[in-house]
Amino acid sequence: MRLTRREALLGGLGLGAAALATPPARAAQSVTIGYQRYGSLVVVKESGLLDRTFAAKGIGVHWAQFPAGPPMLEAMIGGSVDYGSVGDCPPVFAQATSPDTLVYIGHEPRNGHGEAILTRTGSSIRSVSDLRGKTVGVARGSNAHWLLLAQLLKHGLAWSDIHPVFLLPAAGRSAYASGQLDAWAVWDPYLSSALDGSRIVATAEDVDAGVEFYIGRRGFASGQPELLKLINESVVATDEWAQANRDKVVDILTRTTGLDRAVVQASVEKLPFSFQPITPDIVAQQQHIADSFFKSGGLPAKLDIRQMLLAKS
Repeated sequence: MRLTRREALLGGLGLGAAALATPPARAAQSVTIGYQRYGSLVVVKESGLLDRTFAAKGIGVHWAQFPAGPPMLEAMIGGSVDYGSVGDCPPVFAQATSPDTLVYIGHEPRNGHGEAILTRTGSSIRSVSDLRGKTVGVARGSNAHWLLLAQLLKHGLAWSDIHPVFLLPAAGRSAYASGQLDAWAVWDPYLSSALDGSRIVATAEDVDAGVEFYIGRRGFASGQPELLKLINESVVATDEWAQANRDKVVDILTRTTGLDRAVVQASVEKLPFSFQPITPDIVAQQQHIADSFFKSGGLPAKLDIRQMLLAKS
């Protein structure tokens, strides 16, 4: 069932109550959703749509915030998170660690300007080629990790041509601001908040990068298909509302992140807000990422992305 705009507004955004589906015969007692600082899941959380829908079925929702995709998927592999959204690279690294634990659920269209490689305005780095021999900060296994590798390969460089420093966003921002890094590969909203005094060296716009994925724990996705459907419907409803109410999304994210409104607005303007299914083209793109990391020595073995697809019932 695809929610109408009216159902989204009434049921998901505090203007009424909506029962979205019949509960499964053996529903879980609670579901844990992993989310990051911005994106559709933050808006789902703040709207209360999913909490109200699940509460009507006697199911609790626990929201767990993570600084990046890799630690979220580590938690999901460990069984403490059921559903979440991450960039394109984290599922690849997670599959290498635990091949049978996670599944692709859906994705948001590519947002090529939502991640970039930054350098300070006074830097001698003018292009990706200038990164040779430079110290570059990036979160290991993050979408920015793939952006960085993809841009290096496109410009004829190897991973070994740079000095990577693996840092989560908060530590990366500190190291970048203090001059310990020559460049920093990062995503929004950290990207938009660091633009003052910086110059963009490259974005994901001209490489196959910048896709956000919805990932589920296989045991949850296979064992609770009705609950999975409810979550997906909530994301679809939120995306439809967000497309027509970007100013209100900015209000929400300004409040939840504590960032300057102008920074949040610049970030939100890039978001597509359009939940999409997993397609053969998307699988091929993820396979390309996996193959590239394997050939560059970033993964110990070749992966088959199809093994992380959810079997159709």
